[in-house]
Amino acid sequence: QCPGIEPLCLDLADWDATEAAVGAAGPFELLVNNAAVAVLQPFLEVTRAALERSLDVNLQAVLHVSQIVARQMIAQGVPGAIVNVSSQASQRALRDHAVYCSTKSALDMLSKVMAMELGPHKIRVNTVNPTVVMTDMGRINWSDPQKSAAMINRIPLGKFAEVDDVVNSILFLLSDKSAMTTGSSLMVDGGFLVS
Repeated sequence: QCPGIEPLCLDLADWDATEAAVGAAGPFELLVNNAAVAVLQPFLEVTRAALERSLDVNLQAVLHVSQIVARQMIAQGVPGAIVNVSSQASQRALRDHAVYCSTKSALDMLSKVMAMELGPHKIRVNTVNPTVVMTDMGRINWSDPQKSAAMINRIPLGKFAEVDDVVNSILFLLSDKSAMTTGSSLMVDGGFLVS
């Protein structure tokens, strides 16, 4: 839909490949960090592999890609905006989500530190924190009607989010309409956290 966008396909856990590919792709004014994995395991069964993979993708990749892009923004002397896609799971414990909740909580705090340190360079950093979104990953993890019913019953709007719900929130945070917003988490959760 946007001919000016050139996708890069790479393993974000590979720091050298990421540095080379993203470093050559600029210049940047906007960044959305949306890559994530959700390996769901009960706390007592969490494996080292699941923890390492989740940390690599959900936290370390965001830090690394943001460093590359922010350095370019600063070198260009242009204002910018970064939006990190977090989750309502950063704020509320969910069964079998020990690793996912933890990485998303860490992402929220990383985003606040980024906002504080990048603000003097006129780079804003925020998160969107959606409820379950009906992506392929959302469908895989929430296809069980009993499991999904328990979650939907806690959402005052009575439904999971659609992709456009999250996209529209991201577009707002990237735009000049949110020019005084940084270090914030925009909940796109249908009211889940107030219930």
